[in-house]
Amino acid sequence: MTEVTRFKTPGGEEMVVLPAADYARLMDALEMAEDVAAYDEFHRKLAAGEEELIPAEMVDRILAGENRVRVWREHRGMSVKALAEAAGVTPAYLSQVETGKRDGTVETYRKLATVLRVTLDELAG
Repeated sequence: MTEVTRFKTPGGEEMVVLPAADYARLMDALEMAEDVAAYDEFHRKLAAGEEELIPAEMVDRILAGENRVRVWREHRGMSVKALAEAAGVTPAYLSQVETGKRDGTVETYRKLATVLRVTLDELAG
């Protein structure tokens, strides 16, 4: 950095004026520091089991419009019967939700999300 002009406002607040190029470099450095902090936080959560890596195949299936409940259920290695039982719904109801024949309630999605260890947004998207 080169020229920095300092002054005080009539209210006593200290201010600085610096060249735009220096300001841009400061903003780039701040953005890089924030990115590094986010990366470090993700890896901390991953090591603690608070985050997980999602296989590209799952993302592709969801982006292709496949039912999110089915994708997550299969990813977790659960059968329809096992997920339904754990969530307190019938297998027939769960099957209808997965095939789009029936809309699940918010409460149903909340129960499924809890069992599948995902957020409600990840199921209802």
